[in-house]
Amino acid sequence: MKLGFFTMPIHPVGRDLTETLKEDRELTLVADRLGFVEGYFGEHVTDAAETISSSLIFIAWLLSETKNIKLGSGTINLPNHHPAMVAGEVAMIDHMAEGRFIMGISPGGLLSDAEVFGNLDKDRSAMFLEAVNHIIDIWTGEPPYNLKGEHWTITTERTHIPELGQGSIHKPYQRPHPPIVVTAVAPFSKGVTEAAARGWDPISANFLLPQWVKTHWPKYVEGCEKGGRLADPANWRVAKSVFVAEDMETARRYATDPEGPYYHYYRSLATKLIKNGRANLFKSDQNAPDSSVTVESVVDQLVIWGTPEKVTEDLLAFRDQIGDFGTLLYAGHDWADRDLAIRSMELMAEKVMPAVNRATATAIVAA
Repeated sequence: MKLGFFTMPIHPVGRDLTETLKEDRELTLVADRLGFVEGYFGEHVTDAAETISSSLIFIAWLLSETKNIKLGSGTINLPNHHPAMVAGEVAMIDHMAEGRFIMGISPGGLLSDAEVFGNLDKDRSAMFLEAVNHIIDIWTGEPPYNLKGEHWTITTERTHIPELGQGSIHKPYQRPHPPIVVTAVAPFSKGVTEAAARGWDPISANFLLPQWVKTHWPKYVEGCEKGGRLADPANWRVAKSVFVAEDMETARRYATDPEGPYYHYYRSLATKLIKNGRANLFKSDQNAPDSSVTVESVVDQLVIWGTPEKVTEDLLAFRDQIGDFGTLLYAGHDWADRDLAIRSMELMAEKVMPAVNRATATAIVAA
């Protein structure tokens, strides 16, 4: 199992924007130093707590300061962008990254973003599909473009000057395009099936109960069968909120303090999702009332914390519950205590993951 990270940073409202951006930058530099293989950044425009408004701009900031880690958009919320702009910007950043870029895409989940961009009452799933089709058609086609859709029409036929290059959009560094991933947030996600059929791979969100994360694998298998390819667990990425400390008392305090960063993250996220009608994500019994979902219950069910030994045991139990997967994405949270946050990442990379991989290798040999 490989180790990466996924951060949709939720910082306390009122924290200095410059400081939070530097903090999320440092998270990436620490991850690169520790051998994390991938890092993904969420983007939202209309949320004072979620301070990265463009994953592509943030990745561009980091490319020259990182050496090995692959950086991904997590995600580009396609209904909020013009497809031609996405095609051009992603092609540019893919060349800047020279193969270290992964393209994460989604319809977008923040309703205030949808409202500000004028698509709150539109079919954003349909917009998402049309946008990605336009983007891929640009990359795999040749100018002049003449792409017609319900939401966007893209053409350079009237202004194309081929000998000068006018009317052309660059193709990505990786051909035919960067690897594409989608974030799965729904139990039994149909989107996972459709994505897999097109050759894309899933990231299971860190705010899903394990029993719902487990439902993504059979949907991925179904999609791979439709697309005529082998469903390989190595291509399944699963995000998880984890905190590791040298001792249990420190781990318990930092991960379960009602005023701490993990409670803050899930208080913000759960409130938004419940208001958006997504309380089901946090309920093992779908017939239970929404009032049964509390921040305490969410943190208790979704955050793994403890010493390296306990976290190793808990991650192995989590893997046993959901099945084999290829990359664990350590979820980014606010650094209420910078030293503890960095030490958690160090312990995760240097002690927990080697122990997890030794245990799984031993189990494979024994089988």
